[in-house]
Amino acid sequence: MSLDTVKHAAGTPDAGQPWAELGLKEDEYARIREILGRRPTGAELAMYSVMWSEHCSYKSSKVHLKQFGEKAPENDALLVGIGENAGVVDVGQGYAVTFKVESHNHPSYIEPYQGAATGVGGIVRDILAMGARPVAVMDPLRFGAADHPDTKRVLPGVVAGIGGYGNCLGLPNIGGEVVFDPCYQGNPLVNALCVGVMKHEDIHLAKASGAGNKVILYGARTGGDGIGGVSVLASETFDDSKPTKRPAVQVGDPFQEKLLIECTLEIFREKLVAGIQDLGGAGLSCATSELASAGSGGMRVELDTVPLRDSSLSPEEILMSESQERMCAIVEPGKVDRFLEICEKWDVIATVIGEVTEGSRLEIFWHGEQIVDVPPRSVAHEGPTYHRPYARPDWQDALQADDAAKLPRPADAAELRAQVLQLVGSPNQASKAWITDQYDRFVQGNTVLAQPEDSGMVRIDEDTNLGVAVATDGNGRYAKLDPYAGAQLALAEAYRNVAATGARPLAISDCLNFGSPEDPAVMWQFAEATRGLADGCQTLGTPVTGGNVSLYNQTGDVAIHPTPVVAVLGVIDDVTRRTPVGFAEEGQLLYLLGDTREELGGSAWSQVVHDHLGGLPPQVDLERERLLAEILISASRDGMVDAAHDLSDGGLVQALVESCLHGGKGARVVVPDGLDPFVFLFSESAGRAVVAVPRSEELRFTDMCGARGLPATRIGVVDGDELAVQGQFDIPLDELRAAHEATVPGLIA
Repeated sequence: MSLDTVKHAAGTPDAGQPWAELGLKEDEYARIREILGRRPTGAELAMYSVMWSEHCSYKSSKVHLKQFGEKAPENDALLVGIGENAGVVDVGQGYAVTFKVESHNHPSYIEPYQGAATGVGGIVRDILAMGARPVAVMDPLRFGAADHPDTKRVLPGVVAGIGGYGNCLGLPNIGGEVVFDPCYQGNPLVNALCVGVMKHEDIHLAKASGAGNKVILYGARTGGDGIGGVSVLASETFDDSKPTKRPAVQVGDPFQEKLLIECTLEIFREKLVAGIQDLGGAGLSCATSELASAGSGGMRVELDTVPLRDSSLSPEEILMSESQERMCAIVEPGKVDRFLEICEKWDVIATVIGEVTEGSRLEIFWHGEQIVDVPPRSVAHEGPTYHRPYARPDWQDALQADDAAKLPRPADAAELRAQVLQLVGSPNQASKAWITDQYDRFVQGNTVLAQPEDSGMVRIDEDTNLGVAVATDGNGRYAKLDPYAGAQLALAEAYRNVAATGARPLAISDCLNFGSPEDPAVMWQFAEATRGLADGCQTLGTPVTGGNVSLYNQTGDVAIHPTPVVAVLGVIDDVTRRTPVGFAEEGQLLYLLGDTREELGGSAWSQVVHDHLGGLPPQVDLERERLLAEILISASRDGMVDAAHDLSDGGLVQALVESCLHGGKGARVVVPDGLDPFVFLFSESAGRAVVAVPRSEELRFTDMCGARGLPATRIGVVDGDELAVQGQFDIPLDELRAAHEATVPGLIA
């Protein structure tokens, strides 16, 4: 390295640089030279390459994401919105809750265990950086075909990574989803969500202000694992051969993270930090540039003071490394000693690596030589903005015209019965207990509801029983048929799931999983889904607080189904009033809420019985969703229902089977007059739920539904040890349970 690397770069404008190998486009490299007025140094090139990657800069998506701000509904509960590590909402009694969902898709395909484990670790640190104690995690997952040999490699590793990391942290895993589809064969989706709790006054933001304040890096040493990491991996497609980017996957240490959490929370309690940022995607490049960019001055960093696991790392590698379990704090000089004392107490390595300056530049030195001199905003917040071309694909009309209504239906009651068993035993509709039983769902003792409930729920105040509920949902089949409606159906289902447990939906986070943005058809899907989600949130009054975009989920020319995953967070004043899904009391009356129409496009029945995808997804009526939610919340609060289950994939029959099996009680059901038994059981019309009403509450409940204009049809009673549909079939619960529970263990064995 030259005596002054920055000056050397200025004096050697024609020196060749590996910008293309680092993922930069020619015009992006030219733009960097324009910003700096010279060619970048090697360290600067490394920083720009990871920070301007798709994963970090949102360069293809931000022109569409701005709708979330432009269309944001007024919501007094929103305390911190898009732009910080995670969104924060007011849940009452002085408490604030922060939550976020992100992706770790590509790393989890290459190294399933470490990819999934570090996905959990990264989202937990995002929540911690807001000032909150993490209290629960969730994992929406998508895998390839259930019977594909590679699914046996990826799924157990991902599940073990999630369980291993989360269980070691002592965080309950309270929900999520597991979906199988051949479109995810080369691009499984591993999305991770974390929820954290704090008091309003404890909120922390990622900014570096106050000249003379110290920059402290604390946590694990920096290693060679994760160099480039998700910032590179998630910014390109896999080719048709197996990926070979193994060194780019981070390696997690949950025990180190647990120490980091407790250490950070003690530091927060003593009010020792002026700004804080976790180190995730893009590592130190991200933390230093984002902190400086969001602050009021500049920053000087002595990179050679960074504690290393591998002394051979170059400055570029140190800046790009995404080694886990690291945080960066801005601390006033008078508080540094106490900060370091607390870190030593928790056996957490902490090092002063720089300070905030009065200037406007991010300057990084290596053994006294300046290797970086950049405007921090140009790295962190002023990357490229692409207006990618997008167009409705020419195959969309034919796909929508291929209506599921034309598919052969059961010819008689015996075939109807057989298809019910086929549905509930199919990989997507079968019990996921083999997976969720590997997660500790009840550690900390505050879990009120967990899988297979409609939403996870945790108590956040032991004295008042205040709690929050979270559900994640997304149906790629619906979104493939109609991305706009598909995104709104994901929002509606998660909203409905939260309300079904008795919690009032407040806000959302999203993880938008799509193929290559360089494909105009994919960008059309993304634009439509984003528009649908923004419009839906505006109607429901649930602001988007943050989230993640995951693009390039594509192998060769084959993209995944557009898969917007939506997480809805709700608040419940008293968790003892929550509503479970299980039918537990014989004699309770079963009511179907909402309208059932012949809607089978993208349905589980069409997939399981006919391997078909075509037609239109169910209609979306967000005002009906809002009304249904109000009824479910009021009924839960006032003790009018003892069980509730939303209707979604698999329709009414899937909900009935799950509620019967979970509660251990059977049900006798009558098909309403004028409704085809097949449509009654398998339709996936949205805006519906099935509830179990105590006989003593029937009149009060039906009066409430009638007064508010919600259709409520009595369809049966909780009774016996079988699911009986009058005039059609009887299926003993033991037979249903065998079909429902054997599938997933059989796939993995």
